[in-house]
Amino acid sequence: MSNNDQNTNQEHDPRDNEKGKSALARLIQGLWRSPLGVLGIAITTFSITLIMIGMIIDMLGLIKNPYASLVTYTALPALMLFGLFLIPLAIYLQRRKWRKYGMDRDQIIVNLSNPKHRLALVGFIVLTVVNVAIMAVISYEGYHFTDSPYFCGMVCHQVMAPEYTAYQRSAHSRVACVECHIGPGAEWYAKAKISGLRQVAAVLRNTYHRPIPAPVHELRPARDTCEQCHWPEKFHGKKIKRYVSFTNDDQTDPQITEIALHIGGQNPEKNVFEGIHWHVSQQVEVSYLAVDEKRTQIARVKVKRQDGTTDEFVKSDIEVPENEEQQWRVMDCIDCHNRPTHIYNMPEERVDFGLLSKKINPEIPGIREDSLQVITKEYASRAEAEESMISDLLFLQKERSAEQAAKYKEDIIKTGSFLLEAYLGNVWPDMDVKWGTYRDHLGHQYADEGYGCWRCHDEEHLNKSGETISQDCSLCHDEP
Repeated sequence: MSNNDQNTNQEHDPRDNEKGKSALARLIQGLWRSPLGVLGIAITTFSITLIMIGMIIDMLGLIKNPYASLVTYTALPALMLFGLFLIPLAIYLQRRKWRKYGMDRDQIIVNLSNPKHRLALVGFIVLTVVNVAIMAVISYEGYHFTDSPYFCGMVCHQVMAPEYTAYQRSAHSRVACVECHIGPGAEWYAKAKISGLRQVAAVLRNTYHRPIPAPVHELRPARDTCEQCHWPEKFHGKKIKRYVSFTNDDQTDPQITEIALHIGGQNPEKNVFEGIHWHVSQQVEVSYLAVDEKRTQIARVKVKRQDGTTDEFVKSDIEVPENEEQQWRVMDCIDCHNRPTHIYNMPEERVDFGLLSKKINPEIPGIREDSLQVITKEYASRAEAEESMISDLLFLQKERSAEQAAKYKEDIIKTGSFLLEAYLGNVWPDMDVKWGTYRDHLGHQYADEGYGCWRCHDEEHLNKSGETISQDCSLCHDEP
C-alpha cells in the first residue's frame, strides 16, 4: 500500500459514511446510537408491557390490592409518557449535534414510492395507534379506578379506614363516594381532584388531621347530590321510629319508645309544605350563622319566605367573633342528616342490640354493665383491644362470681367477640376516632353537647317582635 493510500485512510472521517444516507435514515439510526433515545424506547416498552400484564391481572381479579391497581393505572402510564417524551427529545438533541457538524442540511423527505419509507411510515402509524389505544384504555380505566369507593377507602387505608368501614355497612354502600362528594359535571370534578392533591401531600408528609374534621366544608350542596335520588318535597307523611333500650337493673325487659315523625313534604291535600322537610322546601329559604367549625353553636337564623318577607332570629348569649368573615349557610339535607353514610354507633346502642338479639345472654348477671365497661375502655391500639377485650370481660365476671363466670364462660366469650366486633367497627385510636367522635344532628339525644334540632329550636333565638323558634315537640313528632 502506498503512502498516499495510507494518508487517505487516516484522513477518512467516519461521518462521511452518513453523507450518502437520507436525513430520515440518519435520524432513526442516530436514535439507537443515543443513550437517551435507547432509554426512552426501553422505558416505553417496559411500561407498556407491565401495563398490559397489570390490566389482565386486574380484569381477571387475580390480585385484590389497591396499590397494584394504583401502579397499573397511575404510575406506569406516567412512566410510559415520560419514555415517549424522551424519544423526540433524543432526536432533537441528535439533530443539534449533527447540525454542529453540518450533516443535516437536507430536508427530511418521506418518499412513499420508496419501500423503506413506506415500511417506516406504516410502522410509525401502527405504533402511534397502539400507544394512543393503550393510553385511551388506561385513561378510561384509571378514571373509573380513582372514582371507585375501593380507591377512596383502600389506597389511603390508614386515613380513610374509619369512614370506609362505616360506609360499607350503611344504606348508601351501593352509592359510589364520588356521587355525593363530587356529583356530576366537570367543574366539581376538577375541584375535587385539585383538593385531592393537597390531601395526598398531607398524607405523604404525615400532616393530615386526626380525626378527619367534620363537617366537610367544601362539600357540594345537597341539591346537586342528595336530591338526584331523594325528593324532600315529595309528601311522606309520618314515619314510625322505634327505640329499644335496656338498663343495668333490667337486662331482659326492654324499654320501648315509639314515635311518629312528621317527615312531611308538600301536602297534596292542603298544597302547603309541612313537617320536618319544610326546612328545605322551595317555598322558604332557611339560613344560619354558626360560630364554630362543627356548627353546634348557631348565633343567628334567617327565614326568607316565598312572598319576599324575611325574619331573623338571634341568640343573644352567643357572641359572633369580630374581624372574622361571617359565613351564612343555606340549610339543606346535610344540616340534619350530617352523617347520612358514615354513621358511627354508640356503645349503649351496640350493647342493647346485643341483648335484644341474644348475641349477649341477658341471663348473665351484670353482663350489660361489664360489657359497657370493656367496650368503652381506652385501649392504646386496635391490636391491644383484640388481645385484651375478651379476657377483660372474663376478669370482670370472675370478680362478680367465679362460679358464675365458669357457668357462663362460653356465653361470656361469645359476648366478648360481639363487643370486639362492635369496637373494631367504631374506634380507631391511631386516628383519634373514639366513641362519640362523630355525632349526628337527627333528633336531640345529644342536645347538651350542642347536637341536633335544639341548636335552633331552643326558644332562645328571638326576632324583633320577641317571637322565638319554637321547641314544641308536636312540630316534629307525635308524643311518645
